[in-house]
Amino acid sequence: MAADPPRFPNRRAAAQANRDRILAAAREAFGTADGEVSMAEVARRAGVGMATLYRNFPGRAELFEALYEDEVDALCAAADEAHGTPGEALDAWLRRFFAFVPRKRLLVAELLQDSGAPGPVMTRNRERMLAAGEPLLQAARRSGELRDDLDLVQVLDLVVGVARIPGEREQVEPLLDVVLDGLRPPAR
Repeated sequence: MAADPPRFPNRRAAAQANRDRILAAAREAFGTADGEVSMAEVARRAGVGMATLYRNFPGRAELFEALYEDEVDALCAAADEAHGTPGEALDAWLRRFFAFVPRKRLLVAELLQDSGAPGPVMTRNRERMLAAGEPLLQAARRSGELRDDLDLVQVLDLVVGVARIPGEREQVEPLLDVVLDGLRPPAR
């Protein structure tokens, strides 16, 4: 009787699991560190070797690009999942964007470090964010729940401005409420 051939785990699934662990470890490490986090520290936190880290992300820039892309993926998914009235859906998405801004600042600063100018990853993902939010903005405008004199870039700039105010989130969120209230059309 012939022996069954050895069974190996699905390599593609294992590689994806390693990549996901690296991204999760990097997200946590960069989100909690006061100083620069080394690639070795990311590998240690992910429980993978340096070869696995560099096979997935040949350099620091590629790791930050992947983190940025994942954040934008989540923001775009939030636009698709937003529910309620059109104004409520836009409000929920803008709050998700508000939560993204602190992480975005770190990622963008790192991505701009070498070139000083937005590269194709940042440009493409900015376009994706705008494409995800624009239908929400237009629906809220059509429903009469949003004033019609601001475009999406202006609205996002307002949210970014509030998110950049120093202080604890509990102190800053009421300011976001004021900004979002100001997006509603004036009572007639």
